[in-house]
This record gives sequence, structure tokens and C-alpha cells, in this order.
Amino acid sequence: MLLLFVFILFLALLAAGMRVPFSISIAGVVYLIAHGGIDALKGLGLVSWGATNSFTLTSIPLFILMAEIMQRSGLSVRIYNGLSKLVRVLPGGLLQTNIAGCALFAAISGSSVATAAAIGTAALPQLAKRNYSPRLSAGTLAAGGTLGILIPPSIAMILYGTFTETSIAKLFMAGIVPGLLLTAMFMLYVGIKAWLDPSVAPREPAPANAAEYKAALIDLVPFVLLIGGTIGAIFFGLVTPTEAAAVGCVLAIVISRIWGDLSFGAFREALKSTVLINGNILFIVFSAFIFSYAISLGGMGEKFTAYLVGLNLSRLEFFFALFVLYTVLGCLVESLGMIVITVPLLYPVLLKYGIDPVWFGIVLVVFIELGQISPPLGINLFVIQSIWDGKLSDVVMGTIPFHLIMFLLLFMLVFWPELALWLPQHMTVKL
Repeated sequence: MLLLFVFILFLALLAAGMRVPFSISIAGVVYLIAHGGIDALKGLGLVSWGATNSFTLTSIPLFILMAEIMQRSGLSVRIYNGLSKLVRVLPGGLLQTNIAGCALFAAISGSSVATAAAIGTAALPQLAKRNYSPRLSAGTLAAGGTLGILIPPSIAMILYGTFTETSIAKLFMAGIVPGLLLTAMFMLYVGIKAWLDPSVAPREPAPANAAEYKAALIDLVPFVLLIGGTIGAIFFGLVTPTEAAAVGCVLAIVISRIWGDLSFGAFREALKSTVLINGNILFIVFSAFIFSYAISLGGMGEKFTAYLVGLNLSRLEFFFALFVLYTVLGCLVESLGMIVITVPLLYPVLLKYGIDPVWFGIVLVVFIELGQISPPLGINLFVIQSIWDGKLSDVVMGTIPFHLIMFLLLFMLVFWPELALWLPQHMTVKL
């Protein structure tokens, strides 16, 4: 009952407009005082140190900086333009470019919001000018943006791996096949929709000659070098994810000087933006450790685990319960909040059921993806609506088919776990 009260308090603070880290911190402190009095607060000093003294978390600001450098130098727009020349000939035209562009930028940014904002800013003016369906345009960008937390590097995976002590390198590799599969499913839907209803997307011309194809491929060279140098190094065990993030930053600077327009002013703006974004994320992490400490001090994790195991649910029934839980939470709680509130409670239950933590990490990320485009708090909906300056209802309606596709991917992961686990089983992990 006390846990239920604290959870209701957390949701009430969110509903009142309080920021996520403050809501989590207050709920955690209230639980500590209610359970152990003022003396229970004495451990917060060590918790604060433990929350920030993490080599793994160092990768978050580095991956954010890598994405900011690419965006500030104009390379993200160049990559999008090069990709559009190759993909727009498919049924759906530039809508296909939205999905493929989000998948490519996802491999740079690690953030759903950054992916949706970067591709949306480049794409929406062109889509409006060429009379593409506003609803489907917004839907492809909002849903495509969610690929930013499934295709590595992923900030959500880093946080999950930090809380559960799961190999982040394996989580990154586990996200590749489901991420590419989800991208293909999105593109297939767009192609079928455009084929059945040509009014949603005009036909786009293919590159006129070999020179245009060559120019388009050259525009993609920076992306290939950057991702090949980071994700490839992780797969072959040459570097840890944190070291890969540092390598990615150096490569991003070099590539942006050669192919982009990276000035000192742009670099300074990238640093400033990285500090602001990272401060927000790590404040949430710090607050989450307070909440996790409160839960562990009260023994709530063990009691919650015993209660769920006592229900004698099968693994399929347990997954369906999670499906309901995260579907509801996705409509109410921001994505990182979903991780920090639920993972400390659910992780011991996963071990009791013998569920692979790497597999569950990918399932959790897909659940979070759904939350990113679920009203009323789906942040990608507001990102696209603010760029597009259209009706929020049209953005929401445009994402509904992509919700159904994500549900299909979830069930595929349940019945074929190898979709997520095959690649991690064949990689070399640097210890």
C-alpha cells in the first residue's frame, strides 16, 4: 500500500506539471521517511556518489556530443538529402526517406527526440511544398523518430544496462536486427499505403544519371565512416561503448571539418547543447538512484517479486501483464521515467522467470518507443507538431498504424527471441 501511495504521488506530481526528476526524487524521499524516518536519509550521500561515479554513464554525454556535432555542421541534412535521392523512387517517395533517414540518424544520435527533430526539420518543408499527406508525413516522422532508441547507440539502453548491470555492448548489438526489421516494416507499410492510395504521396523522379547516383552515395560516406568506426569497433571487441563514444566524437569532428561546415562557433553551440541535454538526463538518473535506494531499503523489491511469482503466471502471461503495464505507463510517463520507475522492481522478477536481461532490454525499448508516440505525453508527437505547426490530432492519427506495427514486432520478439539474441551471441565483448 505504501508503494502504491508513492506511485500515485509520483503520477500526481507529474500531472501537476512538475518535472520528472523532481517528481521521482520527492516520491523516493517520501518513501524513505515513511519507512525509516529521518535517519533513512543518511544514506543519500553515498547514493549521490554512486549515481554519478560511473564509467558507463560517461558514454551518454559523448554520444550526445557526437550527434550535436553532426547536426550543427549540417551533415545530418546532407545525409538526408543524399538518402532521399536513392530512396524517393520507392512508392511513398519522401515518406520512405523519412523512415530511412530516421534509421540512419538513429545510429548517430541515440535519442528519439533528437532523431525526430533533426529529420523533421529537414523534411517537413519539402513534404508540405510537394503536397504529401500531412497526417502520414507527421506519422512517419514521429514513429521514425522512435528508432533513435532502438538502433544503437541508445541512451535508453545505456540507462537500462547501468541499472541492471547488463552488458551495454550486447544490448547495442541486440538492437540492430529488431531496429532494421522495424524500419523495413515501417517502409513496407508506407509503400503499400502509397500504392493503394496514390494521393498520399506523389511519384518522385529517380536520379537522372550515374553522376547523381555517385553524388548521393558520396553524401552517405560520412555516415558510413562514423558508424563503421563506432558500432563496428564495439562488435569486434576493440573498444567498450564508452570508448566507442569517445572515438565517435573524434571522428565526428574530423568528418564534420572535411565534409561539413563545422566552425568554432558551431562547435561551441554543440558543447552548450550537450551540457543542457546531458544535465537533464543525468538529473533523472540521479533521482532514479534515490528511488531505487528507497525501494531496496524497504525490501519492496523482494516483496514485489514474491507477489508476482506467487501468482504463478506463465512466461506468456507475464509478458502480457508487462504489455498492459507499459502500454498504460507510456500514455502517462516520459520514457526515461518508465525505465527508472519500473526496472528496479521488475529486474528481480525477470531473474525468477529465467528471462534473458538482454532480450528484455530490447522489449523494454520497444515499449518505450510506443510511449514516445502515445498521447497524452508522447514527446515525439509534440516535437513534430511544434515543427510542423499543424494539428496535434493529425499527428496522433498518423501514428496509429505504426503503433500496430510495433505491437507486431513485440510479438515477433516473444516467439522468436533470436531476433534480438543472435547477434550478441556472435560478437566479441571487450571486458
